[in-house]
Amino acid sequence: MSALADTVRTIIDANRYLTLGTADGMGSPWVTPVYFAHDGYRDFLWISSPGAAHSRNIAERPEVSIVVFDSQVEPGSGQAVYMAASAAEETDLDRWLSVYPGDPERGGWAFPPDRLRPPAPYRLYRARVTRHWALCPREPGTACAPHGQAFDHRTHVLLPDADIR
Repeated sequence: MSALADTVRTIIDANRYLTLGTADGMGSPWVTPVYFAHDGYRDFLWISSPGAAHSRNIAERPEVSIVVFDSQVEPGSGQAVYMAASAAEETDLDRWLSVYPGDPERGGWAFPPDRLRPPAPYRLYRARVTRHWALCPREPGTACAPHGQAFDHRTHVLLPDADIR
């Protein structure tokens, strides 16, 4: 397992919220934070109203971007996981409510399936990640070893149990 893959897993496991990037049918962007749970670093789940802007956008255009990061770290020491995914309202509630809301110590609360079906106001959504990236590690002001670049840039991180090839 690579050190960057371990970093990706650590960042995801240490956080409760992801930033979800969507776009409407005209391409206008929208980002929103959502509480999440994940299954194997590939499937990310959250609960939202189907009337929320991001949910309407997903219904029109399922391609999404996701970022998970700790906003409490000191400047210059930040690290994040960037992901490309396809998202949709999830209908297999029996399968995915065994994953959501994750470990009880994370603070989320469980929803019974009937609270996530019409006419209830919320639905379960799932994003299936196709690629993970992280910032290429380097000391500030120095070039990274793999690419020789002295500025922040992303590098693909292969998670053998998660990425679609």
